Amino acid sequence: MFFKQCLIMRVVFVVLVLLRVQHVHSASKGVVASLQAKWSMTPLLLETRWAGRQIFTSLSLESVRSYYNLIIKKAGQFLTDLQVNLLKLSLSLRAYSPAVHAFQQIASDEPPPDGCTAFVVVHGQNACSTKDMKKLLKTAAGRPRPYLYKSDHQYPGVNGTDLPVAVLYAEIGTKEFNTFHKVLSERAQEGKLIYVLRHFTKNEKMLLSGYGVELAIKSTEYKAVDDTQVKVTTDNEDENDEVQGFLFGKLKKSHPDLQEELGELRKHLLESTNDMTPLKVWELQDLSFQAASRIMTVPKFDSLKLMQDLSQNFPSKARLSESMGIQPGDAGLFINGIHVDLDIHNAFSILDILRTEAKILEGLHNLGIKGSSVSKFLHLPSSTTVEDSYALDIRHSSIMWANDIEKDSMYRHWPSSVQELLRATFPGVIRQIRRNFYNLVLFLDPIQEESIELVKLAELFYKHNIPLRIGFVLVVSADDKVDGYLDAGVALFRLLNYISEEYDEAQAFTSMVYNRVEVGETLSVDTVTAYLKKKFPKANAARILGVDSSYDDNRKAGGVFYRKSGLGALPVGLFNGIPLSSEEMDPEELETVLLQKIMETTNFFQRAVFMVGYLFCVDVVDFLMEQANVVPRINPLILSSERRYLDFTSSPVADDWDDTTMFSYLDSKDKTAVVSKKIKGFIFYNVFSKSLIHGVCLQKSSSSNCRVGVINNPSGKPTEDNSALYRAVWASLLTQSSKNMLDFSLKLLKEENVELLKQGTKIKHLLKQVSGGMDHDAFEKKFNTMEVDFLHSQQKYCKEVLKLKAGQRAVVSNGRVLSLLDEEEEFSVEDFHLLEKITLRTSAEKIKSKIKQMNLNAQKYAASDLIMKVDALLTASPKGEARKDVKFLKDKHSVLQLAQREDEVFYDVVAIVDPLTRDAQKLAPLLVVLGQVVNMKVQVFMNCRAKLSEMPLKSFYQYVLEPDVTFFGNNSLSPGPVARFTEIPESPLLTLNMITPESWMVEAVRSPYDLDNIHLQEVNGVVNAEYELEYLLLEGHCFDLSTGQPPRGLQFTLGMRQEPLMHDTIVMANLGYFQLKANPGAWILRLREGRSEDIYQIQAHDATDSPVDAGDVIVVLNSFHSKIIKVRVQKKPDKLNEDLLSEGTESKGLWDSITSFAGGPSVDGDDKKKDVLNIFSVASGHLYERFLRIMTLSVLQHTKTPVKFWFLKNYLSPSFKDTISHMAKAYGFQYELVQYKWPRWLHQQTEKQRIIWGYKILFLDVLFPLAVDKIIFVDADQIVRADLKELRDLDLEGAPYGYTPFCDSRKEMEGYRFWKTGYWASHLAHRKYHISALYVVDLKKFRKIAAGDRLRGQYQALSQDPNSLSNLDQDLPNNMIHQVAIKSLPQEWLWCETWCDDNSKTTAKTIDLCNNPKTKEPKLSAAVRIVPEWSKYDNEIKQFLKRFILNAAMLFSYSKNSPQKVMLI
Repeated sequence: MFFKQCLIMRVVFVVLVLLRVQHVHSASKGVVASLQAKWSMTPLLLETRWAGRQIFTSLSLESVRSYYNLIIKKAGQFLTDLQVNLLKLSLSLRAYSPAVHAFQQIASDEPPPDGCTAFVVVHGQNACSTKDMKKLLKTAAGRPRPYLYKSDHQYPGVNGTDLPVAVLYAEIGTKEFNTFHKVLSERAQEGKLIYVLRHFTKNEKMLLSGYGVELAIKSTEYKAVDDTQVKVTTDNEDENDEVQGFLFGKLKKSHPDLQEELGELRKHLLESTNDMTPLKVWELQDLSFQAASRIMTVPKFDSLKLMQDLSQNFPSKARLSESMGIQPGDAGLFINGIHVDLDIHNAFSILDILRTEAKILEGLHNLGIKGSSVSKFLHLPSSTTVEDSYALDIRHSSIMWANDIEKDSMYRHWPSSVQELLRATFPGVIRQIRRNFYNLVLFLDPIQEESIELVKLAELFYKHNIPLRIGFVLVVSADDKVDGYLDAGVALFRLLNYISEEYDEAQAFTSMVYNRVEVGETLSVDTVTAYLKKKFPKANAARILGVDSSYDDNRKAGGVFYRKSGLGALPVGLFNGIPLSSEEMDPEELETVLLQKIMETTNFFQRAVFMVGYLFCVDVVDFLMEQANVVPRINPLILSSERRYLDFTSSPVADDWDDTTMFSYLDSKDKTAVVSKKIKGFIFYNVFSKSLIHGVCLQKSSSSNCRVGVINNPSGKPTEDNSALYRAVWASLLTQSSKNMLDFSLKLLKEENVELLKQGTKIKHLLKQVSGGMDHDAFEKKFNTMEVDFLHSQQKYCKEVLKLKAGQRAVVSNGRVLSLLDEEEEFSVEDFHLLEKITLRTSAEKIKSKIKQMNLNAQKYAASDLIMKVDALLTASPKGEARKDVKFLKDKHSVLQLAQREDEVFYDVVAIVDPLTRDAQKLAPLLVVLGQVVNMKVQVFMNCRAKLSEMPLKSFYQYVLEPDVTFFGNNSLSPGPVARFTEIPESPLLTLNMITPESWMVEAVRSPYDLDNIHLQEVNGVVNAEYELEYLLLEGHCFDLSTGQPPRGLQFTLGMRQEPLMHDTIVMANLGYFQLKANPGAWILRLREGRSEDIYQIQAHDATDSPVDAGDVIVVLNSFHSKIIKVRVQKKPDKLNEDLLSEGTESKGLWDSITSFAGGPSVDGDDKKKDVLNIFSVASGHLYERFLRIMTLSVLQHTKTPVKFWFLKNYLSPSFKDTISHMAKAYGFQYELVQYKWPRWLHQQTEKQRIIWGYKILFLDVLFPLAVDKIIFVDADQIVRADLKELRDLDLEGAPYGYTPFCDSRKEMEGYRFWKTGYWASHLAHRKYHISALYVVDLKKFRKIAAGDRLRGQYQALSQDPNSLSNLDQDLPNNMIHQVAIKSLPQEWLWCETWCDDNSKTTAKTIDLCNNPKTKEPKLSAAVRIVPEWSKYDNEIKQFLKRFILNAAMLFSYSKNSPQKVMLI
């Protein structure tokens, strides 16, 4: 030992004396993982345009770096520093690359002409030159117009529906683009065509970021590593072999006589750096606190990087010092109070949050709200009113109530206490309580056919004692000359009044004469008179129905109430004041709708009684009508949830609109700023439509909460002659007091005065009769000197910013634009009152209170301006969960505080985290990068766990994210960032996991190493792992409109026009879920040909990119974000009794190629008619892939039946995927690589082995086509000794699957048979516990009884407990044995030495290499010892692989020498 230390010291001395120590950033051993997109690199300029930055069209620069710098420089002319930094982050993430590439896929569907780098498509025909394009435009009218996508770049122009459409496919900045663009843009401006641009590029691959890479430490309890050596040739592999500053590669070259000593030194330094010695229990307990303590004590600017280092490299840094106490808690991230769930959000969604928040933060900053004041406005409570549940006040005298639950004698036996609401009842029971909890009001025109069934239904509710208060508003003729003998509606109204006055309301209701009207007919006067004569023979019909009727009171009230309410077409109903939709008013649906609403409202009342104690002493109807959602009028334009707002946050240099030319150069925000400065409120109107301005003037005169301004939007060009009325109103606005201006405007807008102005009467002649107490001189001076230029600016503003047509009217309330599309559309005083009430209640009052409280602006008009601008800014922002105000009571020792830069816009970021958790691994690097991108005030609460009993982190982690695009030293663009693990311990066995966003489907494409078993001690150099984003996931939920249930077994296809079937899937019963995979582009979703298309048809769809009634369902994938659609289908009328999953349903194979989840030979249409053995298996790591090949060979050796193998693709290595097709060809079998993404709604597993176990059992119903009747799962480490056809044909006796029970014959293993005691013994109830190494599944039966859905449901319930389902693939089916029966296979079908005695081995049909918990024998040695034929199979496979490698090497050598010939091969 002493000699060894002396030797090491000697070497150190020699090194320090002879060499200068150079520090570099690479290590000799490590792991590098990268992830590239499947598509080509997209130009940064195009991505910048997709980020919403229209910059320029042509560039020619020396280098890519100069090109990028110019893009950023140009962007900086339009963007703030914060927005530029966010743009850099988005370009680093390549966030808009899918959007750019989507057009590449659309172009491929045209398809592009040969040899064209840019081309134009005109109504289905393409051209590579402007000359050919002009020819196509002349004949375009005779061809169908192309489909335009929501994401298309459409050149500003006339864009009429009768114009031809020219779609240009080109790369911006190229010569070809400029040639086409010049011609097309000119024609678009002239109104001759619609010009659409779609990007068309060609480039090399690019690397992605925004994902995590984990090197998890594997258990080596059972050695499961392949002994085959990986030979990788590297050049100068030791040149940069640096450890703690020593370059051992150079040292060994300079001092070859010290090779051994240098090796000893290197090993010593590595071991001292990467201490992986197991910790004692007492050392583990406070590790989390020690990590927090170390983070809190370093300089603040290093703290986040230290937390990143500790969490990502914890296994080698597990020896810390000091500890401090703190209460444990959950991890969380809050950006400006918005909760960012790290399990759901990724770098791309966080970038979207930052962008959205930047607009609000910069807007408030520009409005003078800065520092801590910003947070107070951000946390203002948003409106609690739900836009689709506004209610109308039903306390109106025109409502004829048929009954009153609280007063009528028929309800006197019902209990009246609201406490009855809390009494337990059976589900679905409607409580009969003597309170008017439920109120139905029907607005009816008595002579409409629809009224008959509605009244009969209401009578049904009444007679069955449903606790529903029913009222009617009869909308009948208001003409006094029309009596009951001329109009059936008037006759019925008078009859009901007579009965109500002479008898009672209940009898009036039950005396409705509709039961005398046949279905399909309408109410007539004869029917009413006949009914009156029969029921009331003594009544004087003329006195009731005639001209001088005494029962005509309040006849007009119903019509007035109906018109003022703003409700839609009759008939219409209100439930507790909330309007029912036209679909709900369908008599066939109304009964169900009302019962459902009664149940829902009961829950509301129960909460009111239980939580607050309301309703004990108040009138229930008054309580309902005082809720926040009750409005005086229902106007869909005002109450709609779809809202558009103006942006008031700009501060333009020029602020005058008298110079129309200067005004036209301003952008939309600057134009709005100029207009808002010139006027104090907004009303946009047509000069010939005086009603709108008349109404707002009346509103202003009756309200102290509104300011009024007017802008002219004439239908023609403004002149002095045709603008006199508007200029007079505007002159009074500028020169008169508010009262005088209103009086003048109201008088001027009278019909006779408007008519005089139209006839040419001068304003000065009208002034005396309309001016009142006005200052005449000031008014006349202003009016006479007023030019019309500002009117041109106003007209331009209406067209370009408000998107109004000439002459179209609009109202803008605190920035919210309400466009009145119809010339006859009324916007009355009541509408202004409603608009004011909604605006004040939802936001303005809260903002006004906050501004007043904070004394932000003392001047009256400035404060009003600020309220308007802040209201528009905050209400225009997207609505989500309420912002959380996170406060820490004690933060001195437990909260890391990082201050923001002063006088700049900043984000308030709060993180709660235990520094030694998986959340910290992702959160720390995220905060580090965000700190480089935006100005942040950061608080990190160290939420540590106490008394740890095991290592809190068992993995190394890298989060791949950069704040900006990176370049090489030669100024060329770097392909992108990678995950680089250096200076990690060599001793542990590691497995590499890619932790990507939910919608990414990633596969390893290049690496000679076993990425499932990385052992750096056995590796020379760096382990390179190249992954590819193979597909983006398209997810959906499908339901049958008739039943409301998912159509299990329904099949969808995804493709393009040229190739309709490219990807396929099956709908499962759980949530009607389905998933498809595709690359960015526009895809057509269809029902699969065959029974799916024969039985069902698509009726509706949401979140797609085509109209609801479109024949094709088009889905555009143009983002890294998840795309989730909803599809509603319905059976065809003649197929209502058909069942998709019935026997013999498939007339064709489900998938000619199971392309949704496969890569391999196609499935022939006749495959299912053949006698094919279908074998399913999974493997991960080179050893198990070695076993898998041997298992495949053993199956083939023992059957004459054609075999098709189904391998789970998710975890197969690149080498296996490269060789399997050659093996299939050599040995004559078929194969498919099936693939499925673990659904986001199903509880996620984090350990790779458990994920693989889940794939063995959870998705059997959707992994394989319906054409496969039975499938046999065989473990990779199994040897087959019999014909598996025998197992396939075995009668399962009605069970959906058959498993082999565990052997009982090896007695010395009795203590390890856990299923014989405890939970399993009682649960199985004398049934056997089955092993999952071999099982056969009757897929038809499996799907028929929804076994897959049941298994997933049970898994979801049990997997929440980490101690449950320890052997997931085995425990789950055994746990479900009572719900999903298992057929116990004969014991000889699976022999395992661990559990079965030696005597039974002779009859074994398969041998499984089970792990032995007693001996823990390695797999390889067990295989050679137990199975004599295993070595023969192994050698045969090795020889095959050698031949394959030799042939590949020869082909590669040949391709280098004769590339042209290879292209021909």
